[in-house]
Amino acid sequence: MTAPTRSVSRSHISIVVPVYNEEAVLPELCKRLQATFESLSGDFEVIFVDDGSSDNSAAMIEQMHEDDPRFCAIHLSRNFGHQAAVTAGLEFARGDVTCVIDADLQDPPEVLPTLLQEWENGSDVVYGVRRNRKESRLKVQLYRFFYRLLSSLSAIPMPLDSGDFCVISREVLDELNRLPEKERFVRGLRAWVGFRQVGVAYDRDSRRAGESKYGFLALVRLAVNGIVSFSDKPLIYVMLFGGVISAFSFLYGSTLVVYRVLFGGVITGYASMMGGLLFLSGVQLLSLGLVGIYISKIFQEVKARPTYVVGSLRGLKRPAVEASPTSSDALSSATRSGEGEHRIRLNTHDT
Repeated sequence: MTAPTRSVSRSHISIVVPVYNEEAVLPELCKRLQATFESLSGDFEVIFVDDGSSDNSAAMIEQMHEDDPRFCAIHLSRNFGHQAAVTAGLEFARGDVTCVIDADLQDPPEVLPTLLQEWENGSDVVYGVRRNRKESRLKVQLYRFFYRLLSSLSAIPMPLDSGDFCVISREVLDELNRLPEKERFVRGLRAWVGFRQVGVAYDRDSRRAGESKYGFLALVRLAVNGIVSFSDKPLIYVMLFGGVISAFSFLYGSTLVVYRVLFGGVITGYASMMGGLLFLSGVQLLSLGLVGIYISKIFQEVKARPTYVVGSLRGLKRPAVEASPTSSDALSSATRSGEGEHRIRLNTHDT
């Protein structure tokens, strides 16, 4: 049976945009998104996910919705982080195809039609591959190292130099939303679900205004989260390294005993002994910390707290939920129907 032909002009397109303190770029982003998708002649919605912004971003998004109802908003109750904001947008997306793009305009909206063309050709996931990055040389090299390290450690194929900028079919999105992880690494989950995936190379622009919300520590945390979420190889390598050290120590100790018993030698070397002791102590602490990271991931998942909490909605309908009645001004807790779905909290006066 022949699969139905995909057409952007006959499809409803959702564009998910996580936003955190981006008031300086939102007006230009709005204009470029409008120009891009109106040229495609398709029906579209833009879902801004306000991740607890402390500047004027939330008010600007509200005004965008007043000016054009196709611009919708999810206001999270506080800052939950970029991956949680992307997750929220994906769960509320209603389109036949969904695009994910950051608000900082480093990923040009004008590239989205090229990604959508690949979707029309039959690809279920079309992700952007960063060919050139207009960022500091050190940051670019650190990104390159991370993606190659993640690819080498992961048990599944991970695309190199690819972030969250992508186009996802409805089938893939439904599978992503069914995954039960609370701490999300969306680009890894996107690769894990499979289906037909293809990369499209593009040039990544420099940030137009404002400051990056990913500092060094935030990037390290994202990298660690990605690695421990999709690989247990670090634990295996630590175990193998410990085995090698133990074997070497046994052979070295046996040699000293033979030297002392058979040849009557005198064993000295306080400095070398202390050096070895400190080295092994460092290895033990490093190993303990690595195990602790994996245990922390288990701890977070077992608590089963929601990935995000919604404060209010604009232009969106809440998903199908089973909720207990509450007052009109209170936040109510609700669990999405279906096994393994994320629990979210919705405001009863959402519009």
